[in-house]
Amino acid sequence: MLLIRGTAGGTTLTGTLYEPGEEPPEFNGAPDEGTPYVWICDAFYEVESGGQVQSIGDREIRIAFESPMPRGFETRDAAIDAAKEHVRTQFARLGVAGETVDVTVQQAETA
Repeated sequence: MLLIRGTAGGTTLTGTLYEPGEEPPEFNGAPDEGTPYVWICDAFYEVESGGQVQSIGDREIRIAFESPMPRGFETRDAAIDAAKEHVRTQFARLGVAGETVDVTVQQAETA
């Protein structure tokens, strides 16, 4: 299991990439069982009212979350590339330039 984490403006978003032999959580719309790599991460967007207050850099904004959408991939490289793009896209939805997002990939610690 890999953790793919994006950090910008003092805020971090982390998603999980499940690798072959690992059991990702089950969600409606999850990819077929035969997909060796499964990426799961929150998606969100800025809203005028409601939502949850989040500090990004020197401003506070309200964000609303969408249901996580698992995505399946055939190769590890394709999964990691898509995960990095997903994380950058979430920050872009909040007005943070994608190139300013520091993305790291690390092996998750197992209990």
